[in-house]
Amino acid sequence: MREFNASKTNARAIGFNGHATIENVRGLKIVSVLLGCTAGLLGQYTAERTGAAPAEIAARVTEVLQPSGFGILNAGVLYCEVWMRASLPDAPSSREAGVTLNTIPAGTLVGVIRFDAAGSDRRGQRIAPGLYTLRYAVLPKNEAHEGVSRQRDFLVLTPAAEDINPDSRPSFDALVKLSTRVSGTPHPAILTVRKAEADSPGFSQEGEDWVLQTKLGTIPVQVILIGSVER
Repeated sequence: MREFNASKTNARAIGFNGHATIENVRGLKIVSVLLGCTAGLLGQYTAERTGAAPAEIAARVTEVLQPSGFGILNAGVLYCEVWMRASLPDAPSSREAGVTLNTIPAGTLVGVIRFDAAGSDRRGQRIAPGLYTLRYAVLPKNEAHEGVSRQRDFLVLTPAAEDINPDSRPSFDALVKLSTRVSGTPHPAILTVRKAEADSPGFSQEGEDWVLQTKLGTIPVQVILIGSVER
């Protein structure tokens, strides 16, 4: 199993060791203890490969996902699991400023996330344990979002039970409306995503953020799974 890259000078990276899967962690206390010790030495969070997406997800959505995902553990306890899309629909490149993933159409379903424990999004909004789809969106350039962020790519969380068509591409307003059911606020639940500079899979701490680097189709991407910014 390929290990995570731990070469970043400003990040603490934890590699997949190829021995302990998420299934092992759930069933063997000794593995949890060892992972907890590792977390204490290298940081609070660790990552492992996990199996296929859960059966509760709509069959059509499962069909477009990669056969395995990633599990993120907090001191040896499962925090969340992520499954990314195996391939992406063809689309012409966009030239919009501040957009790094300019070949992905807005509204595209790009993955699924399950929070096994209560989590939070990039805005610091609480996310209840459960299954959510991840759809790609681009922050609009308007007065309401002026000065929020130079980078405009992000992922919107929507309830997996209500988001069952991987071929649909909801409008930005429709995504926000659906995502407010996740956040419980007037704002959508979001995670930051960006195109990675190199194909170097890993899970590392960058400042106060924990970043998963993987592939979305054939595109190397970074997703900030843990860490929030003030709004």
